[in-house]
Amino acid sequence: MPISKAKAVKGLSRGPGVYVMRNEEQNVLYVGKARSLKARVSSYFNAPQENSRLRLMMNQVEAIEIQRTRTETEALLLECNLIKELRPKFNVLLRDDKSYPYLKVSTTERFPRLSFYRGSTKVDDRLFGPYANAGSVRLMLAQLQKVIPIRQCDNNTFRNRSRPCLQYQIGRCSGPCVGLVSEQEYGDDVKELMLLLDGKESQISSAFARKMEDAAAGQDYESAARYRDRILALRKLQERQYVSGGQHNADVVLLTEQSGSSVFSVMKIRGGHNLGSRHYSHKNPLEKDEKEVFEKLLMQHYQNHPVPKEVIIVSGAADPDLLSGALANTAGKGVEVKSRVRGIRAQWLQMAVLNATDHLNRQLASNADHLQRLQALTKLLGGTESIERIECFDTSHSMGEHPVASCVVFDTSGSVPGEYRRFNIKDVNPGDDFAAMEQVVGRRIARVNNGDAIRPDLMVIDGGLGQLARAQKALEDHLATDVMLIGVAKGSGRKSGRESLFLPGRKTPLVLDPNSPAHLLLRQIRDEAHRFAITGHRKKRNTSRTRSKVEDIPGIGAKKRQALLRHFGGIRPLETATVEELVKVDGISVNLAQRLVDHFRSG
Repeated sequence: MPISKAKAVKGLSRGPGVYVMRNEEQNVLYVGKARSLKARVSSYFNAPQENSRLRLMMNQVEAIEIQRTRTETEALLLECNLIKELRPKFNVLLRDDKSYPYLKVSTTERFPRLSFYRGSTKVDDRLFGPYANAGSVRLMLAQLQKVIPIRQCDNNTFRNRSRPCLQYQIGRCSGPCVGLVSEQEYGDDVKELMLLLDGKESQISSAFARKMEDAAAGQDYESAARYRDRILALRKLQERQYVSGGQHNADVVLLTEQSGSSVFSVMKIRGGHNLGSRHYSHKNPLEKDEKEVFEKLLMQHYQNHPVPKEVIIVSGAADPDLLSGALANTAGKGVEVKSRVRGIRAQWLQMAVLNATDHLNRQLASNADHLQRLQALTKLLGGTESIERIECFDTSHSMGEHPVASCVVFDTSGSVPGEYRRFNIKDVNPGDDFAAMEQVVGRRIARVNNGDAIRPDLMVIDGGLGQLARAQKALEDHLATDVMLIGVAKGSGRKSGRESLFLPGRKTPLVLDPNSPAHLLLRQIRDEAHRFAITGHRKKRNTSRTRSKVEDIPGIGAKKRQALLRHFGGIRPLETATVEELVKVDGISVNLAQRLVDHFRSG
């Protein structure tokens, strides 16, 4: 029995706090914060009936827990922490499944390397960024090579060179691998590189100009020409930073809405340079207003990423003082949130709005095509209600070894990578694809029935009648026959475009027009499930093979294996390494190195 308004608001304070809505099974449905708890909780019972998802949620609410806070800032922080921990199905959720990439200078090495890096920021080397995407980092790597010739090769290549590579020949590396530059000269270049990445281009440009003049005065025209080329490359690099200024580190954060769709965007400014924008999709099932959605998304974003000293937002998007206090608490340092900006900051904001609007326009065009395909598939299957969530399953193995199954998810906006899942197939005869499919569909629908996953409107099976029949049996065993089920089998020659569509209870397949919207959507979903399954299988297989060669040796665990592979760059150089080379790796003693050599020689 849903909770009544009188019971829900009885005794509630008009002060700030957080409320947690639970269903009969005590599963969390929604977490929210309020400046006035009594007013906010009451609003759910007075909401218009047009919001079907809100009505659906309120029909399930059996209890509302209240947690009082002293201020609205504390309520915002508590709400954000609870959403991250509980992941309620009706909350605004940011789809943020990737970390930001960085440039890394390996200052812990004798001849530091400049490289692409993604991972934990708690490292001893110097990191510069974060950049919006991998493309921005790789473009910067290519540009920096022309300005300051620091090596970018991996350590295994660096240690085994006997003569300079092509990068040296074209002036993009100074050749430290073969002693063509002294350690001191190389170290000076590294210092200049880090100054450049810190945004001190004018200081570097002046240094290059001074060195060029000194070389010319000493009639060392070759060196003078080299510094001249560096100055020209530096100017081109500066031209790419179309909006730059000072030594500012800031994020420009905004929420752009258009035609019922929205995108949350973060543009990174580091050292006064624009490092690009990243755009996120998000869920807003209860159709909360834009200001509330923006606050929640911004706080969720900075739970997973470093907080800069300055955050710039659109005027009126949220309360800057509220966000400043919450972000300062999260970061453990002072954070300014600015909404009324001028000068260079106004230019950054204008550029961020331009990029976000362009991204949203392209997304709307793509979504329109996707929705058309969804409607065509709904019509093809004779459904009375539109299909909004599709899950597709595939299996992968090598001659029955290391079987893995995939589940990919598509909704009205396209693929949802954050909800993809892989399953290790257990207790199935090697190569029995039918039993594997029954197992994975059964395990998935069991999670749905337990409330741990969202119920799909349609399940797509990569396979023919055999796989489809076993999947149908799994649904029947779990009393889930209301979920639509279809099988997609490859056609003659296993070529894409010749697929057949199998429906339960029908022996003859449907053969669709290869260019029909429904067929194109099914192919897209099936191919994504196939890719995700193969990736998981290969990862499992490679892990097994690597383990059998290294970790089975007494004294070699996961950390030492990683250290060995990182040092040698792969399993093949490791297999041919000598005892003298092996003991250079941290944690590898002479005795352990000898056991490794004996193991590989005997194999």
